[in-house]
Amino acid sequence: MQLPTILATAEVTWIVAMTVWLLLERRSPVATLAWIFGLALLPVVGLPFYYLVGPRRLQRKKIRYRGARKALRAALDTAESLRLSAVSEDISQLMTLGLRASHVPVSRAHSVDLLVNGRATFDAIVAAIEASEHHVNLEYYIFEPDHVGTRLRDALVARAKAGVEVRVLVDAIGSPRAGKAFFAPLLEAGGEVAWFNPVHLFRGRLLNFRTHRKIVVCDGIVGFTGGINVVDYHHEDHGKPAWRDTHVRLEGDAVRGLTATFFENWVFAHGRVGGDVSRFFPEAPAGNIPVQIFRSGPDEDEAAIHKLYFAAINAADDRVWITTPYLIPDESILTALITAVLRGVDVRVLVPKKGDSRLVGAASRSFYEELREHGVKIYEYEPTMIHAKTLVVDDEVAIVGTANMDNRSFRLNFEVTAAIYDPTTARALASLFTTDLEKAHPVRQRELRREPAWNRLLEAGARLLAPML
Repeated sequence: MQLPTILATAEVTWIVAMTVWLLLERRSPVATLAWIFGLALLPVVGLPFYYLVGPRRLQRKKIRYRGARKALRAALDTAESLRLSAVSEDISQLMTLGLRASHVPVSRAHSVDLLVNGRATFDAIVAAIEASEHHVNLEYYIFEPDHVGTRLRDALVARAKAGVEVRVLVDAIGSPRAGKAFFAPLLEAGGEVAWFNPVHLFRGRLLNFRTHRKIVVCDGIVGFTGGINVVDYHHEDHGKPAWRDTHVRLEGDAVRGLTATFFENWVFAHGRVGGDVSRFFPEAPAGNIPVQIFRSGPDEDEAAIHKLYFAAINAADDRVWITTPYLIPDESILTALITAVLRGVDVRVLVPKKGDSRLVGAASRSFYEELREHGVKIYEYEPTMIHAKTLVVDDEVAIVGTANMDNRSFRLNFEVTAAIYDPTTARALASLFTTDLEKAHPVRQRELRREPAWNRLLEAGARLLAPML
């Protein structure tokens, strides 16, 4: 048999084998076809690239920390009463979606405070840590050993020395400089530190399956989540324009959802929690603000946060106002946004004028023209990078969390989001959105059409990579 025939046979065998393998992964048709063509055209480098960054499901047991679930079970009756209370049918359905897709019931918060940018957020977190008496649990994607990171670590060290249980979970990729040397004072004081999904060439991915969550829980009563990482560029005092971001402080029973979310990843990364886990779920002050924690990750089939966004957009009657640093919607979210406009809903999306990734920015801009053609209003925030991940639906729902509007957040990373079913909070978040619009430039159709051909080509090419971004 001649060499060309051997090579052709090998190529056909390769393509067939890879096609069967990818089909069995049961991903979206668009993502599957993109990877099939990629592996077929790049047989030598394609497979290693797919192994390192491809969208395969994380092969781990679906950790359901039974003690945490047992502690949450008592809240199920509350969830039922809340769903049947004075809320609209659409909101009741969102609550049901959260319970079934994310396995966390609706709880009542005693207070909900929106925190704007780093200074207010870090001051509030440090104050909560300093006031803690029993335990502090933190989970972050980025925890830098800079000024902000050192301040937070030292606050944790002080509480650990005072006998408070302290646990810190950081992502191995997102926090490469926050190693054992940096956390040595905390470890010496009795605190615990774990690194989520450390890099290992033969056991997992290098880039995917990260914990993108930002969680702080103090005494099981005060909790924080949102877009702000532990890093100086989120703080107004670091010498450069701070990233514009939004966090939320919760107090009350709603913090249980954050606690359960933290311990699922803690058990996976660390392996155990000593003692009775019920101590992390104390009786919280009675509140009247319905809050539900949505969590999602690549070990789940539900993509709960994606479903939350999709359902919330479809439930809107008057407005959907979205802030996201990365606008790379899949077909379902894209259709939901366009359909909402056609129904008469005021749909606005706020994105950064200049992001932190040229590739992601190009992919995002590839969606602008289609969205603008159908009436979606897009604004580019100009002063600095806007990193907030928020959504306002009518005067009923305020969503603040860690998930960007892209496939990586919806399906490849571990994320957490707070859905707050409260008119006061929804109006406050809407007011914050309109304030940000004062510093933003509306994207106009004529401007998009005047873009250079090479720029449009770059955006179209980047869009092909949307399933990976």
